[in-house]
Amino acid sequence: MIRQLIGSVRVRRLLLPFVAMAALALLAHAAPRTPMADAEVLERLPWRAGDADARELSALRTAVSKAAGDPVPAEQLAQRYFDLAGARGDPRYVGYAEAVVARFPGTLTPSLLSVRGMLRQYRHDFEGALNDFAAALSLDPDFAAAHAWRAAIYLVAADYVAAHKACDALQHLGRSTLAGGCRGLAQAYSGQLAAGAQTLQRTLGATRDPDNRLWLLTRLGEVAAWRGQPEQAERHFREALSLGRDDGYLLAAWSDFLLDAGRPDEVLRQLARWEASDSLLLRLAEAGAALKAPGAARHAQMLADRYAAARSRGDTTHRAEEARYLLHLRGDARQALRLAAENYRIQREPRDARVLLEAALAAQDGAAAQAVRDWLRSSGFEDARLRRLGQASALAGWP
Repeated sequence: MIRQLIGSVRVRRLLLPFVAMAALALLAHAAPRTPMADAEVLERLPWRAGDADARELSALRTAVSKAAGDPVPAEQLAQRYFDLAGARGDPRYVGYAEAVVARFPGTLTPSLLSVRGMLRQYRHDFEGALNDFAAALSLDPDFAAAHAWRAAIYLVAADYVAAHKACDALQHLGRSTLAGGCRGLAQAYSGQLAAGAQTLQRTLGATRDPDNRLWLLTRLGEVAAWRGQPEQAERHFREALSLGRDDGYLLAAWSDFLLDAGRPDEVLRQLARWEASDSLLLRLAEAGAALKAPGAARHAQMLADRYAAARSRGDTTHRAEEARYLLHLRGDARQALRLAAENYRIQREPRDARVLLEAALAAQDGAAAQAVRDWLRSSGFEDARLRRLGQASALAGWP
């Protein structure tokens, strides 16, 4: 998920929707309740002293209240809420953004349609999101944000032909940074890791914007890890961290790198203040379990409560990470496999493929991971770890 100005819309992590983005489940307590009135305050989110975000949100809310019927302030407020959901790892902001957008059900502006599409892709309603982005482009064919988010969804769905077309549209519009990031990731996913790394590196060298650089460095770190270049991956991740910006996806990718490297103590230190994010809490719990840390059981129970609350309201956005929780922290391979397979029908990024392969191996059910092996063969994705898992899973469960 680059934060960037495109026209009047700031786009956050354009090529990793929450999709990517993998993957933040809605935060809730085990026993949620329905407020009795719209004005009832259930909880006030914590703000740091002198928090610039709090001041910005207050100003935007004031602008919305003073501009009845004008969608522009609402678009800006909804976008800012969405930004904060990714930056702080707290998906309650997505609900706030949805409430703002819902005030304009019949308003068809490219910006509002695009924001609604972003919110729909967060809920894994990819078809609805693509319809919103298509509607935005029918009103304004040069609306770069819609092209970028379409590319993101196509990448998640492993439709690399469509993704490359969306990248080309961004290049045609002169959005070279967006186009470079888009094309580099599409190359990496489709069997061209070296070319993808070169494209991302070239794009990085052409931008000084810190948010663009954070996104590009994070993805360069992942690509280097997939290529079996841990020292280079670490350099990219550390440079991204040195920018000093809150970013949930960066922290998740860095934590996964550290866990794979057998460095869970560093994950505990890095994520100590990030319990509010389900995605980062999962990494924190895994690190704690590896070290038998005092808080490990509490973190695992917090995850169990949040996943139970999500199931109670029919939320399925958390399936990949709940599968990982069940596999690594609960040792329930069969349930993990069921969730990972359900998730992979919708989300087909490398991280989704990995948890399905690992669960299939643990459950000794190689047939359940056939879709991933098909993707590895058709895409040519070059990550040696995934290829080894794919080969091992092909033999699992057979006499």
